[in-house]
Amino acid sequence: MKFFPESALVQLEFEKVKTYLALHCRTEYARAKANTLRIHTKKEFIQTELQQSNEYKGILQTGLYFPNDFVLNLQKELKLLGIPGAVLTGEHFLHIKKLAENTANIFRWFDNEKRIAYQALSRVIENTYYERTIIELIDEILDETGYVKDTASEELDRIRMNLYKKRNELRRLFDKIVSKLNKQGYLADIEESFMNGRRVLAVFAEQKRMIKGVLHGESDSRKTTFIEPEETTELNNEIFSLEHDESREVYRILRTLTQKLSVYAPLLKTYHDVAGEYDFIRAKAKFAAEYNGNYPMVSDKAHVQIVNAYHPLLFLYNVKNNKPTIPVNLTLNDRQRILVISGPNAGGKTVTLKTVGLLQLMMQSGLLVPVHPDSEMGIFKQLMIHIGDTQSLEFELSTYSSHLKNMKHFMENANGKTLFFIDELGSGSDPNLGGAFAEVIMEELAHKHSFGIVTTHYLNLKVMANKVPGIINGAMQFDERNLLPMYKLIVGKPGSSYTFSIAERIGLEKRLIEKARTLVDEDHFTLDKLLNRTEQDLQKIDKEKIELQKLLKENERLKKEMNQVLNKEKHVQEVEKLKLQNKVSEDKLLYLKDMERRLKSMIIEWRKAEDKSKVVQMISALLFNQKEKFTVEKQQKKMNEKFEEIGGDIVIGAKVKMKQNRQVGIVKEIKGKKAILQVGVMPITVDLKDLVVVKDKEQTQIVE
Repeated sequence: MKFFPESALVQLEFEKVKTYLALHCRTEYARAKANTLRIHTKKEFIQTELQQSNEYKGILQTGLYFPNDFVLNLQKELKLLGIPGAVLTGEHFLHIKKLAENTANIFRWFDNEKRIAYQALSRVIENTYYERTIIELIDEILDETGYVKDTASEELDRIRMNLYKKRNELRRLFDKIVSKLNKQGYLADIEESFMNGRRVLAVFAEQKRMIKGVLHGESDSRKTTFIEPEETTELNNEIFSLEHDESREVYRILRTLTQKLSVYAPLLKTYHDVAGEYDFIRAKAKFAAEYNGNYPMVSDKAHVQIVNAYHPLLFLYNVKNNKPTIPVNLTLNDRQRILVISGPNAGGKTVTLKTVGLLQLMMQSGLLVPVHPDSEMGIFKQLMIHIGDTQSLEFELSTYSSHLKNMKHFMENANGKTLFFIDELGSGSDPNLGGAFAEVIMEELAHKHSFGIVTTHYLNLKVMANKVPGIINGAMQFDERNLLPMYKLIVGKPGSSYTFSIAERIGLEKRLIEKARTLVDEDHFTLDKLLNRTEQDLQKIDKEKIELQKLLKENERLKKEMNQVLNKEKHVQEVEKLKLQNKVSEDKLLYLKDMERRLKSMIIEWRKAEDKSKVVQMISALLFNQKEKFTVEKQQKKMNEKFEEIGGDIVIGAKVKMKQNRQVGIVKEIKGKKAILQVGVMPITVDLKDLVVVKDKEQTQIVE
């Protein structure tokens, strides 16, 4: 992406964003990438970067662990590894092992499901592979502390075994000498001492000639001398020689290990880059989470459609100070390419301009942007900006001369893939002449089909915006009553500068205000007054719109409550319906049980009866006269409703009701604990405990 001027990124505060991003990086690789963050124009690259950041942000928000804990800088070690004859230390190899283990954890994390769920993140490792031999080679030689194992070679094992024996032999001999000399009172300290890597005795200076051996030195006070006993000199020499042999063998082993791993130097460099790349993605995701960054839709054409957009640095500042941030909503497309923003000073015009510019740079550099995910942002290949006083002492240019020089560059180089920002177009000169040039500049940029935002106080530019195709007006809202900016952009209408309103509110003398009004062109004043009134009307409409939205929400809430009540009632009805169906099923079940009971009774009667023909007729009536049965049962049910339970003793001739199926019959005979009832045409045997005495309700009512 091309920029004009060179300070464009500084003016849009992109450098500050890079600094904030670098603070979230843990590795040198990621910090270097953040400080040299590139702005791209290829859609595929931008989408991949944005998707990676968005996927990692999702991992952070869900609390999922991503195994990228390697933060060491191994560039020097890996460079040495690739140099023939170089030797790495045990500590270096431990760092390389950690790098390989980190890579193994990453490959293990990306199972089949996660490769589908996090496709963009998995692309970081798609061109590499995990080599387990690296860890195996290191573990074969070094222990967990980086110390070369005894088993690293047979020679090292032999040397260390001899060292162990000689040191034990020296310790026993030395202890014997110390015990002997201490009894004689020659030693200043019975603790062992070492000088020049050899074990020595701490002897009183006046007694040093009493002990044969090699003098290695004396204390600062010269009261103690350090002597290597003659008896231990040969053993010390042997140990010193063995230690030298050990060092040479360890060096040889480490050199061999370095040579073996040098084959994997390019692969380890890739592992190092992978760890750094994931750290960079993590930094982008954590930074985005702070300023509420999202992944907008990206299109390859020149286009800007941002919804609920924030300036990230302003958002962070306001969050820190518990202040609200007013979002920006605007669209620049083929029909409306240039937005002219007007309104009072300190109303947010420049902040809006910088917000759009900074978000465009962030998006094209692969950073998530603080906009609603439904926003759509296109790709531009050139960005030009003119903000603030550009007076140049070096080239002896005035503010307006420098302004025109920049505008000349804009008009000569702008095209359909250019996004430009001009703050206070035409300022620094006579309003009439400066306004005329400003019109020419805007018209030329519109003919070049470039996209941009212009801020101004000139009325002629506000009028022009409604005449020239591709240019639209916008205004920053202002609270005229409290003389406070509202920082809200309204697209489609120009804004007033509120010059006289502000003067009246701050208490300037009326005669001075009136005099100033007489000096202003009447049409000019009338237009500004009309813009003022229009903006206030729009604010009222916005308030009414907000109230209407509240009423609609309340209506929606009541509608939901009503639906819940209706659904509840419907549920109750369904429950009643099921109860009724269950009751019908119960009746059928009782009917079947009754049929079973009758059949059993008939079988008993069959066995007892001498005249079988009567029993056959009874069975025939039960099984085949279904219509008669249903009719009788229906009549019986109606009859049951006519009876009232009165209780009392059950005697022959009494009307009784069965408790289970609530049928009514007359007791014909009582046999022990059972009674034979006449129900319709059928005699039924029932337990007395299952019966209750009843009487007609109609008789009860007549009596009453």
